[in-house]
Amino acid sequence: MEQQVIIITGASSGFGKATAELLSEKGHTVYGLCRRDMPDGTIKYRQCDVRNREQIAAVVAEIAAKEGRIDVLVNNAGMGIGGALELATEEEIDLQMGTNFMGCVNMCQAVLPYMRKARQGKIINLSSIGGVMGLPYQGFYSASKFAIEGFTEALSAEVRRFGIRVCMVEPGDFATGFTGSRKNSQASLDDPDYGPVFKNSLAIIEKEENGGLKPEVLARRIVKLVEKKNPPLRNVVANLEQWLSTVIKRVLPGNTMVAILRDYYKS
Repeated sequence: MEQQVIIITGASSGFGKATAELLSEKGHTVYGLCRRDMPDGTIKYRQCDVRNREQIAAVVAEIAAKEGRIDVLVNNAGMGIGGALELATEEEIDLQMGTNFMGCVNMCQAVLPYMRKARQGKIINLSSIGGVMGLPYQGFYSASKFAIEGFTEALSAEVRRFGIRVCMVEPGDFATGFTGSRKNSQASLDDPDYGPVFKNSLAIIEKEENGGLKPEVLARRIVKLVEKKNPPLRNVVANLEQWLSTVIKRVLPGNTMVAILRDYYKS
């Protein structure tokens, strides 16, 4: 496989770090973007917040000037906020949607001019099983991932004629630092109606995540997508039970699927 120039967001931990390391081991030139300053090694780190368009433009321009091209963008940066939709604050909603969805949009808009000029490139967006079905008490996280699903599908149709391929990965539960870094709504925890149910639901979510697959499993799938000429638009990476849930979601009546989710998450 010819060496490629690859940008990965959220590369300091979890999926991003595992993917960056594996791609670097395979001889690709990997730039890892993250909010904190990290020293270069086999991965070339750049400090960048995906919500900051000016910062993104400067970093992408630097990479393009230095390397002469950008072959692949992996939009991995993301975070989660748990709580009742009714009680979410404007700041919580802005942070959730701004990081997960607008962060993806910002990065795509920054790299696409370079890819379009080269008439080649690949964009891999990280969605989630939470972008296939709305998870109770993770509603704005699901909303951000649903948005990525629609955005990715539309973008794939728009840029294919320029030789650019766009796809997404839909992970299930994985044992990463995501669980420990989730921000939970204090208003939801304190509310007499939502609080007890939210706590029960959160305990189930955290148990599933902590017992989930290792991030290297997802990293290996992303590497295959990077090296595949024409990757599938959607790529579910999950245990068998969660993979089956995405299949039955397509055929079950909406109310039935919601009932299953309510029962599973004790909501």
